[in-house]
Amino acid sequence: MPARDPLNLITEAFTSLLFGRTETTRLPVRTSTGQAQAVYLPTAAPGLGDSGVIIGREVYSGKGYIYDPFQLYGQQLPAPHWLVLGESGNGKSALEKTYVLRQLRFRDRQVVVLDAQGEDGVGEWNLVAQQLGITPIRLDPMAALDGTVRLNPLDPAITTTGQLALLRTIIEVALGRGLDERSGFALKVAHAYVNQAAAQDPDGRQPILGDIVERLRHPLPESADAMNVALEDVRAWGLDVALVLDRLVDGDLRGMFDGPTTVGIDLDAPLIVFDLSHIDRNSIAMPILMAIVGVWLEHTWIRPDRKKRIFLVEEAWHIINSPSVAQLFQRLLKFGRRLGLSFVAVVHHLSDVVDGAAAKEAAAILKMASTRTIYAQKSDEARATGQVLGLPRWAVEIIPTLTPGMAVWDVNGNVQVVKHLVTESERPLVFTDRAMTESSAQRAASAATPDGPAALEAGTGDDDNPLGITDPFEAETEERVISFEKRQGVG
Repeated sequence: MPARDPLNLITEAFTSLLFGRTETTRLPVRTSTGQAQAVYLPTAAPGLGDSGVIIGREVYSGKGYIYDPFQLYGQQLPAPHWLVLGESGNGKSALEKTYVLRQLRFRDRQVVVLDAQGEDGVGEWNLVAQQLGITPIRLDPMAALDGTVRLNPLDPAITTTGQLALLRTIIEVALGRGLDERSGFALKVAHAYVNQAAAQDPDGRQPILGDIVERLRHPLPESADAMNVALEDVRAWGLDVALVLDRLVDGDLRGMFDGPTTVGIDLDAPLIVFDLSHIDRNSIAMPILMAIVGVWLEHTWIRPDRKKRIFLVEEAWHIINSPSVAQLFQRLLKFGRRLGLSFVAVVHHLSDVVDGAAAKEAAAILKMASTRTIYAQKSDEARATGQVLGLPRWAVEIIPTLTPGMAVWDVNGNVQVVKHLVTESERPLVFTDRAMTESSAQRAASAATPDGPAALEAGTGDDDNPLGITDPFEAETEERVISFEKRQGVG
């Protein structure tokens, strides 16, 4: 070390005596990010464990992201219900389909999907159903009279109380208001008479909606005597109700709900898809259909048999935006804890829900959803979503910058950014934008293949990778799925 100048030593001593000890100026340390790794150790938020199905990878830590509401319930989740938000084209459909496909590898899982989106003249879940050997239950008012599927709101499998509640909901949704006491009385006495007559029928005939309409039009004298009113008054009270139900019997929705339930619907199948893609999504028909299907499933599908059930609803704002239908689904959600039901609601915009006619019911349903997945949204909507859902500020700021396939996951306060990964075997089944991305050659090959689009092999161009997944982790995802399934005892 070179000798220091005596003058500088005297100057430093004198300065220290007058002003105290001074810190010397250190030269900056220049290093690389590779060398700095040893100084600034990496940190990451804790994951959700390793039990369940793989979603993808957590962006900041690079760890695999595992999620399963049934595994997490009671430890990290107070309820197994899940809300998925985001604008079209960001990967919601791909997430839902891969999630269902991976869940169905467990022996004790069953899934029902209300498929309201259309693609190639069928529901967008058609390819997934075909792959599993399942025939979707297609509800189509145009084809219903040709002997296609029917669901009977008066099916004996539904309790008498459930039937009456369902009839009231159908009428209230169609009228856009609650049912008044007089109309409710006319409906109640007509329903009671029809059920009583069916119970005495020697052939065991199922009561149908046409019977209710007929009895509303022609009430019995004892109905009027019970309330000490004129028979014409009871007929007038039930007129609006009869007109609404007549739409399901002889109107634009005829053929789907005006007869006995179709024989052969397999409620024990691992996947049940209700194809609603032929119904106008903006018409009053959609919430009516969802109410009927929801109650029918409540009384026929959900059973105390220790199976874990997933009920996934596309375009769920049709449910949450209607007070009467939302109340029915609130009751359905309460089955989550008692009978092992996970409700998955897919919504494009939260404003469709919280600013709708059923704001109170929507708030209750949102509160039950302990898991929230938010894909890219515009800045203003992201701030509104963050305020309603109570997201941290950093998550709100990152939502508008998310690229397709990436989402903010909030699992009961555990907030992480997750990149959803799709395996090569899943890719042809889950993407819903083939009309935009499929080449003419691929479309021709699809038409010539016996199995149709499901037989298409994923290509290597950008058009065959709408989510832009090029991460090396993707190549290992399928093997990891199989590895985790083996550890969980999946068949």
